[in-house]
Amino acid sequence: MPLENRIALVTGGGRGIGRAIALALARAGTDVAIAYRERRHEAEAVAAEVRAARRRACIVGGDVAIEADVLRLVGEAQAALGEIDVLVANAGIGPVAALDELDVAAFDRTIAVNLRSAFLLAQAVLPSMRRRRFGRLLFLSSTAAQVGGVVGPHYAASKAGLLGLMHGYASRLASEEITSNAIAPALIETEMIAAVPGVRPEALPVRRFGTPEEVADLAVAVLSNGFVTGQTVQVNGGAYFT
Repeated sequence: MPLENRIALVTGGGRGIGRAIALALARAGTDVAIAYRERRHEAEAVAAEVRAARRRACIVGGDVAIEADVLRLVGEAQAALGEIDVLVANAGIGPVAALDELDVAAFDRTIAVNLRSAFLLAQAVLPSMRRRRFGRLLFLSSTAAQVGGVVGPHYAASKAGLLGLMHGYASRLASEEITSNAIAPALIETEMIAAVPGVRPEALPVRRFGTPEEVADLAVAVLSNGFVTGQTVQVNGGAYFT
């Protein structure tokens, strides 16, 4: 089991896709730090489930769009569990906005939470990964990066930026046994998709929403494979091909 006894940091790990990935990693033998911003009780519940799977867990709170918070929570995670082997940059927001409602403040906040945070997190964990010549970076993008999506151009731009960030790390770190990949879900049954008006499962070729667990299965497979890097895996029920 390639991930056994490794240590992972999962941002936005208290619910939805982040929760599912954290639990799938625990089942794969990984100790997990669950990062949250506001809903501490949810992160604590996930940590309890990780421990029930006989793996160590901790929770770390902060705003991943703020550099000082990132440095602190990475430090707390490492103090509790050890040096980070696996980063899952999952935290994100998707405020729905029509074109005539979208303003600079909403655009900047979306970029900060969805894209800037991933850069801050990667930069914080990479020195240890490079010194030990092992690491796994996984960025949660979206099919919206390619097709625009249903949330808005601010969201699509933030998720497209993650793909450029992922490729930038992949091309520079492959020789150091550090992989960098992205998963691009669409219409997964989470709180985010529930907040988007008018979206129906019939819009997908598979005629249903995806589940967080289906995304998590792919995440663990990608993170387990040291030969896969620089790739974007679509998890979207065929939406990208319509």
